[in-house]
Amino acid sequence: MPRPLRKIAQGLTHHAYSRCHGKRNLLLGKYGKKYFTEAVRECQEKYDFELVAAEIVANHIHLVIKTNLEKQTISRIMQYIKARIAEKYNRAMGTTGSFWNERFGSSIIEEADNPEEYLLWLLWYIGYNPVRKGLSRNPRENDIGFINCYLDKNHVAPVKITLHEYFYKLGNTFEECVKKFLFYEEAYLKRLAVYF
Repeated sequence: MPRPLRKIAQGLTHHAYSRCHGKRNLLLGKYGKKYFTEAVRECQEKYDFELVAAEIVANHIHLVIKTNLEKQTISRIMQYIKARIAEKYNRAMGTTGSFWNERFGSSIIEEADNPEEYLLWLLWYIGYNPVRKGLSRNPRENDIGFINCYLDKNHVAPVKITLHEYFYKLGNTFEECVKKFLFYEEAYLKRLAVYF
């Protein structure tokens, strides 16, 4: 049975994610961060899109990308990032072969029942991913730390983050937006506590 076609609608926000081959921790440590940030930066220089969130975990990556109309598709962007990471890793390690487990997964935020709430909750889910895996104690301390861009307007992440329009709908000032955004963290933590 053929694989279903990927939804590549332009001008929408995509949550894309991909795992390392065999779920191995190929991205663990400073070199994983280096390969990831370099690949994303190179892609940002080459293609026209908005990076809303990016996080690296030991064996997978999460990206929230808003594509632009009549520009590169989510497939082209993810293909480029994944290929660069694999290329950098294989060159550094002197290896060849598969780096990624499968084609990347993705969903379109705007197709959720409540897109605004879903995105704001998703940002905390992605931010807390390394915390759940025991790689950091707080999403504000993660390697990429994209969540800090949503909490401090002067924060500069290792990759260029564009705050999503849904974040700006939370208030009239940046400070108001942050205050309401933190409610989503509280809600996420309450939900997380149910599982632990």
